[in-house]
Amino acid sequence: MTALRHDWTREEVLALFDLPFADLMHRAQQAHRANFDANAVQVSTLLSIKTGGCPEDCAYCPQSARYATGLKAEKLMSLDVVVERARQAKAAGASRFCMGAAWRSPKDKDVAKVAEMVGAVKALGLETCATLGMLQPEQAQALKTAGLDYYNHNLDTAPEFYGDVIKTREYQDRLDTLEHVRQAGLKTCCGGIVGMGETRDQRAGLLQTLANLPEHPTSVPINRLVQVAGTPLAGTALLDPFEFVRTIAVARLLMPLSMVRLSAGRAEMNDELQALCFLAGANSIFYGEKLLTTGNPDVEHDQALFRRLGIHAMQIVEQSSTVHADIVETDAAACAGGGCGGACSDAELAA
Repeated sequence: MTALRHDWTREEVLALFDLPFADLMHRAQQAHRANFDANAVQVSTLLSIKTGGCPEDCAYCPQSARYATGLKAEKLMSLDVVVERARQAKAAGASRFCMGAAWRSPKDKDVAKVAEMVGAVKALGLETCATLGMLQPEQAQALKTAGLDYYNHNLDTAPEFYGDVIKTREYQDRLDTLEHVRQAGLKTCCGGIVGMGETRDQRAGLLQTLANLPEHPTSVPINRLVQVAGTPLAGTALLDPFEFVRTIAVARLLMPLSMVRLSAGRAEMNDELQALCFLAGANSIFYGEKLLTTGNPDVEHDQALFRRLGIHAMQIVEQSSTVHADIVETDAAACAGGGCGGACSDAELAA
C-alpha cells in the first residue's frame, strides 16, 4: 500500500520539479503503475447547467459578469434537458457526468433543483459530480442525500498568488467549502489552473497545498489556462509544454492514489503533448465537445488517440447498496471491438 503524506514542504516539491525531465517521468511512471493500470483512463463529461452571469471576478473566467467576452448568460437548464444530455454522454462512453453552474454560491432552492438532477442522472448508471460554487454544510449534505458522488471546488493556484487572480473571495472560503464537502461524506474533486503567469514556486505551492489537505482529493484536475478575449488573463505568456507535463508528474508523485485529470486546455494540446501527460501519470480526462464554455477535443479525435496509444477507458460497476462504486477497468479486447460503448475512443474551468 502506498504511504500517503500530508506534510510536504515547498522545498521538497520544488526538488521534484527540478529533476531532469527523464528522471521525473520515470518516477511518476513508477508511482502510477504501482497504483493504477497505466493504460486505463477515466472518462468524464462536463455540462454547464447554468451558464454565465457569475458575480465573481476570477481573471481567467469568461462566465464572469464583469468581463465582456460575448458569453450570453443563461438560466438553469431544465431537468429533462440535463437527463437527455447525460444519456448522450453515457452513449458516447462517459462513466461520470459533471454538472457545472456559474454561481458564487447557490441558493437553497437551486440546490434542491440540482439534487433532483443528480438523482435522475444517477438512475442512468453514471457517477455524478457537481460544481456550484461555495457550499454551506447543509447544502453539501442535501447533495449527498440526493446521491452525489463528487463535488468539484478548485483551489486554482497557490495561496500567495490567489489574490492576483481573484479578489471577490478568500482562499479560506475555498478551503471551508472543501471541508463542508468532506464532512458530508462526498468525494472531492479539487485541482487548479497553471499558465496564469505564476512562477514555478507558485505552481509547486498549489500542488503542495492540495497534497497537504486532510484528505487527498479523489480527483485532481490540472487545467492549462484557456485564454479568452475579454478576460484579464488574455494575452498571458504561454506556459512551456514541458513545464505543464512536469506539473502533471509532480501531482502524480504527491498524490499517488488520486485520479489526475487532464482538464481544460486540451483543445490547444497536440496528440504528442497529451501522450506525454498520460505518461506522466494523468489518468482522467473530460470527454465531449465542450468544457462549460470553451472547446474540447471532439469524441472521434479522442477515440482515435486512445487507439493510437493503446489506452482503454475505465468504467464503473453498480453495487446494490452503495453509490456507483469503484471504477474498474474494461476488458481491453471488448473495448477494442466497441464493446465499451465507444469510450475507447476519452475547461473553461470548473469553479
